Amino acid sequence: MDDSQPTRLSRPLAIGAVIIALLLGLLVGGALDVGKRLFGGPDPETVATSALQSMRAQNRLVPFVARYVSVVSSRQERFGGLVSSERTLVLPGDVRYELDLAKLRPEDVKWDGGASTLTVTLPEIEIAGPEVDLAAAREYGEGGVLSAVTDANQTLDRNNRARAVADLRKQAGGSVPMRLAREAGRQAVERSFALPLQAAGFDRARVVARYRTEGTDVTVPLDHSRSYNEVLGEAAGRR
Repeated sequence: MDDSQPTRLSRPLAIGAVIIALLLGLLVGGALDVGKRLFGGPDPETVATSALQSMRAQNRLVPFVARYVSVVSSRQERFGGLVSSERTLVLPGDVRYELDLAKLRPEDVKWDGGASTLTVTLPEIEIAGPEVDLAAAREYGEGGVLSAVTDANQTLDRNNRARAVADLRKQAGGSVPMRLAREAGRQAVERSFALPLQAAGFDRARVVARYRTEGTDVTVPLDHSRSYNEVLGEAAGRR
């Protein structure tokens, strides 16, 4: 018996199946197009509003984290410098750069249909921390008569820790890390709005995020750092 006959019979069936699939695809596509014309699809403003609500629900965004190291020294002298004590502290700490997304308002998100551009106005970056790493801290110092007969070492250590925390905050507010943090925050927000727009079919939509303080004299970041005692107390609790 010739076994080539089933092959000859299957080809017309396969071609017919392809034609039927194409016809069904055209019918379904046409139905969807008609439905979109009749009932309308999602508009950019609706997509942007949904994205805004989702971001506000996140509360705080941390687009950038940096680690700094402070090296400070304190010296105490008495009796005209006849006796002295000196201590040096090396203290690392992590600082978070945050965006308070709850501060985003509906008027901060504007759609320009002519330019297909969504403009988002951001609150200023906030500095949180530092979270000092006491386990990695190192303290060095001289002995001497003053350390032996007084609490000079303890006094110098307390002074060094307060100065180190202040120095970590100062480093965190520098122009370079602030520029990096602001750019990271800008890119994160732009992606958060661009992805839903692209998913909704607005492939040509562009998202531009900028800070409320851009173009003004305000360059100092908001400082949400805690007090010296709070910082050290929290670090000691993690040990």
